[in-house]
Amino acid sequence: MRIGIVGSGAIGTDLLVKLARHETLDLAGIAGIDASSPGLARGRELGATTTARGLEALLELEPEIGVVLDATSAAAHSLHAGLLAARSIACIDLTPAALGPAVVPDVNLGAHLDAGEVNLVTCGAQATVPIVAAVAAVCDVPYAEIVSTVAARSAGPGTRANIDEFTTTTARSLESIGGAARGKALIVLNPADPPITMRNAVHLRLGAHRRDEVLAAIAAAVGRVQRFVPGYRLASPPALDDDRITVIVTVEGAGDHLPPYAGNLDIMTAAAVRVCEVVVRARTEQAVRR
Repeated sequence: MRIGIVGSGAIGTDLLVKLARHETLDLAGIAGIDASSPGLARGRELGATTTARGLEALLELEPEIGVVLDATSAAAHSLHAGLLAARSIACIDLTPAALGPAVVPDVNLGAHLDAGEVNLVTCGAQATVPIVAAVAAVCDVPYAEIVSTVAARSAGPGTRANIDEFTTTTARSLESIGGAARGKALIVLNPADPPITMRNAVHLRLGAHRRDEVLAAIAAAVGRVQRFVPGYRLASPPALDDDRITVIVTVEGAGDHLPPYAGNLDIMTAAAVRVCEVVVRARTEQAVRR
């Protein structure tokens, strides 16, 4: 099953580099709309099929594509979704369109393997929902609040134009995926120079709990995320005080295309590749059974 990328900007180019070196995923090509974009140039360097005529042209050039990662915009994805659905091509959506179910790898992806497309929510959700879900698995979480601080230089026009959507969507994911009864999310664009790496503070109110179970659940969640985002780390030991806990995680990017400080963008591309692995495996197994 071959993999296609649509969107030849920074996110699409980072996906391109990750997929090109992947041991099992079969990269087919990348589509954009700007023939001079660095992403298409990098694709040619890596031997991938490239086109500046958009998704439909890529599918004509590479008819065996079975999964597409969409790194364009919400408006563009709305057009791509129908095209992909009509051809029964799975879609992993990195845009704010949110047409498919929201997923966070290794938290709820297994519940949506039959979906035609899935949405990766936000970088804040990818960084914090695993922590909230891990704690919610061992005790009640009446309230979850997260603060994602990212380098201003890593926040492009799309991020800045969708700040309200970021806070609302991330907060809902703390509830619907993370299991908190109520969630709140904030984002801070830090202008420091040199740029800071992504930092996420997770503040939880806890129901009746056992301290050792909560701490073990957090450690296990960090380990699971680190399997596909090696730069995901606890900044310090969790601070647990009676019915409250604060967990701070930082995300350093792999530096594949985006700078290492852009952990907020890298965690999205790494999550997309992780989802791609699971989706390809599931679809391949289904095909074998048929």
